[in-house]
Amino acid sequence: MDAGGGRGRGELNRMVVDPIAEFQRLFALACEAPPSDPTEMTLATADPRGTPSARIVLLKSVDERGFQFFTNYESRKGRELAENPRAALVWRWPWRELQIRAEGEVERLAAAESDAYFATRPRGHQLGAWASAQSRPLGSYAGLLARVAQVELRYALSDVPRPPCWGGFLLRPLAIEFWHGRADRLHERRLFRRDPLGDGSWTSELLSP
Repeated sequence: MDAGGGRGRGELNRMVVDPIAEFQRLFALACEAPPSDPTEMTLATADPRGTPSARIVLLKSVDERGFQFFTNYESRKGRELAENPRAALVWRWPWRELQIRAEGEVERLAAAESDAYFATRPRGHQLGAWASAQSRPLGSYAGLLARVAQVELRYALSDVPRPPCWGGFLLRPLAIEFWHGRADRLHERRLFRRDPLGDGSWTSELLSP
């Protein structure tokens, strides 16, 4: 992105000691009349051999622990995170001339947290979570719809419970980088790092564009 505007110029000169709080501030700005969904983020994972894969998922929550998203544990990303529990996230909000990257260690959310979020999903999404063997070969789309109908019949008179194979992940960031677009590709970049064995505090440095 070659951004030439001055929106947010000098943002990286602000005194920031908590990059997660800074993410929350910038995310709130990105959510003000956005032209597209600001929760969309690229999730990059790798298998034990280091073969990478990436896809778009949705950020569902961020707190002092890190970033939360939900998926089928048996999907490709779910299997890779079980085998190699490290990942990277990227958000790009061109209407704010911003890009943010986060890297860190990933763990499953507690079952109670996954249950609470699943209960808020639209019923159709809940049924689909049961019907779809995510990332697995599919004989036909009609077959998928038939499985959805079967699940709908099974839970016709009750709430839809969370499937055991579906739930949340938490990425605990060890590095967060903020990228602010500037004219002539002289972008501002600040990288925050946290020592996993230290006291949890962050150090930061500016990076060349």
